[in-house]
This record gives sequence, structure tokens and C-alpha cells, in this order.
Amino acid sequence: MCLSNCSDKNNQQALGTLERDRVVLKATAAEIILAEPIREGSFVKKSDLLVQLDDTQAQANLKKAEAKLANAKAIQIKLRRGARAEDIEATRAQLEGAQAQVIQAIANFNRVATLSKEKMIGQAEVDNARSLRDSAQADVRRANQNLLALTNGTRPEDLQAADAQVAEAEANIAIENHTLKQLSITATRDGFLDRLPKHIGERTAINDPLAILLVGSSPYARVYIPEPARTTLSIGQTLNVHVDGYEKSFAGKLRWISQDPAFTPYYGLNARDRALLMYLAEIDLPETAKDLPSGLPVQVDIHPNLRSEPL
Repeated sequence: MCLSNCSDKNNQQALGTLERDRVVLKATAAEIILAEPIREGSFVKKSDLLVQLDDTQAQANLKKAEAKLANAKAIQIKLRRGARAEDIEATRAQLEGAQAQVIQAIANFNRVATLSKEKMIGQAEVDNARSLRDSAQADVRRANQNLLALTNGTRPEDLQAADAQVAEAEANIAIENHTLKQLSITATRDGFLDRLPKHIGERTAINDPLAILLVGSSPYARVYIPEPARTTLSIGQTLNVHVDGYEKSFAGKLRWISQDPAFTPYYGLNARDRALLMYLAEIDLPETAKDLPSGLPVQVDIHPNLRSEPL
């Protein structure tokens, strides 16, 4: 009889501890720790600086990316504006000079050809005059094409390429800014700074934990529910939570209960042994419990007839 009563009494309570969600902030680069401005155990707010890594290389990479962007934008502006008036006039002058050379080369070739017919000069001089004429005509065509290239403006394909280079440079700056920002480890949520595993002066490795936060306005009770009481509980149910060292109890709300037992699977146990199974559960505590430290033992009344009012 005593054993039965003792077992029933144990089944009316779930044992566990007070917990807070742990947020682990890790290193994204292998750099030396320069500063840890906030001490362990302090309350921190979102965006507070917790650990500062050396950002010398990241700053240099950012300046390099900014210089590339400035160069890409300068090329883009140059292509959009087109050729300078001075360059166009210089090319036009080259064309006029080449045309004058053609006139002279043609006249010289005609004289040489006439003298050749009269047998006064050799064929070699005729060939040389023809070559000079053809070269001068090629210079005219080249100068004319250069002038057209300047006066017709930039090709759309070149403008699109310049725009793409500017966009790529801007994206690289965004990447470098993000990399630089990642070297300042800041709190991602309000909470307590539980631990700083590394010390100032240490070099981190990628994915090393640098800061551990305990977050949430109030702790929650993480307890193990005995199998006989599992069917009496439902999400949202109010339960009485007793914390060691506190006379008053807290009205907690059941927010989660595991669907799987924490120990041996039920299908490997007989009816008596299944009563020893435990189901992990989490129970939110009210705002009045916000100052309670994590790790304190708790007991939760889980008898279906027990209910408590918020304090």
C-alpha cells in the first residue's frame, strides 16, 4: 500500500530545472580578439558589442573594393559621355592630313607612271610609287573610321558591360561590409551574457564560440513528465511550479511536451516498466519570475485537479 501511494505521489510531480534559451555566437574568421567590453553575467540588449575581433585586413579589403567601384564608375561615366570634342577635332585633322597625303601620292604615282611609259625610269620606282599611294589611301580609310567611332558614340554593349562592372563592384562592397560587420560580435537578442569562452589576445578559429547568451524575458521550467501523467496534460495548460528557495509558487503555462519518451522505447517495455518512462516538457513562467537564475531545481504539480492562479 505504501509503495503504491508513494508511486502515485511521485507521479503527481515533475522534476527539472529552470532554463533559458542559449544563443551561441561563433567566430566567422580566424582573427585575434581585441576587446570584450561587457563582463560575464551582465544583462545585454540586442546589438550590444560583446567581442571585437581584429578588422585590419577586412578594412583593407573594403578600401580595395571601394577603389574598384570608383574605377568602374569612372569608366561608366566616360562611356556615357562619349568622346571629347578635342579628341574628335584631333582625329578630323588626322583625316584631313591623310587626304592631303593621298592627293600627293596619287600625283606622284601618275608622274612616275608617265616616265615609265617613256622608258625613262625603271619598274622598281613605279612599284614604290604605287605602294606609297595605296598606303596613303589606307591611312585615309583608317582615319575616317576613327572619326566615325568617336562621332557615333559608345556602343550599347559597351554601356551594358560598364553597368555590369559597376554593379559587381557595388556587390563586392556589400560583401566586404558584411564581412567587416561580422568581426564585431554583437548580441542578437536581449538577455544575459552567460560566458565569454575566449580571452583578449587569443586568436580564434572559424566557428569557435565567442559569446553565449541566455535569452528570454523570463526563464522556463524544463521538466520530465512521468508516463502515467502524460495523457492528463495539454499544450497551454496552467501548472503550478515550485522553485527551490522560494516559498511562493508560480503559475506556468505548458508550451511544449515531447511526443517521444526520453528513455527506452515503450514497445520494449512491459506495462509496469512503461510507468517509468519520462517525457521532456517545457513550461513558461510569468514575468514575476524574470529575475530567477537559471539552473535552480523545480517541481511542477501535474495532477489534473491542481490549478494555480497567476501571482
